[in-house]
Amino acid sequence: MSGPNILLTRIDNRLVHGQVGVTWVNHLGANLLVVANDKVSEDEVQQNLMDMVLPDTIQARYFSIQKTIDIIHKASPRQKIFLVVKDVQDALRLKKGGVPIDVLNVGNMHYEEGKKQISSTVSVDDQDIADFKELDSLGVKLDLRKVPNDRGQNLLDLL
Repeated sequence: MSGPNILLTRIDNRLVHGQVGVTWVNHLGANLLVVANDKVSEDEVQQNLMDMVLPDTIQARYFSIQKTIDIIHKASPRQKIFLVVKDVQDALRLKKGGVPIDVLNVGNMHYEEGKKQISSTVSVDDQDIADFKELDSLGVKLDLRKVPNDRGQNLLDLL
């Protein structure tokens, strides 16, 4: 049995928003968007806002991190999954929980007090860096890229 057909996993602290929702979905040819986020999985207003920006050709599911871990392996191979998480901590929880994340696209991680900006869209603190290094040690390729046409950079080169 092959695992779930996850085309790409992306970190975006805004999760799904207009440009990204559409650009990445079209680029990947995804037909199922899974937003793995504990808060959003319980917030129908947020879910409806995200549904509104997505093309009709894609279904969206909003799962907690644990539910994603529990059910992702039940996905059918026909489901071409674009998995979106809010931060590196959730990505690491998924990976350690057995979700087959091979490539992690690092899109948006906003600047906050105590974080160091490493690209125009990504800022990290010590915990983020430690978690990215752990993902790297687990064999995950870290691809820093805002939109598909950008030239991807290995995030570790910027830390």
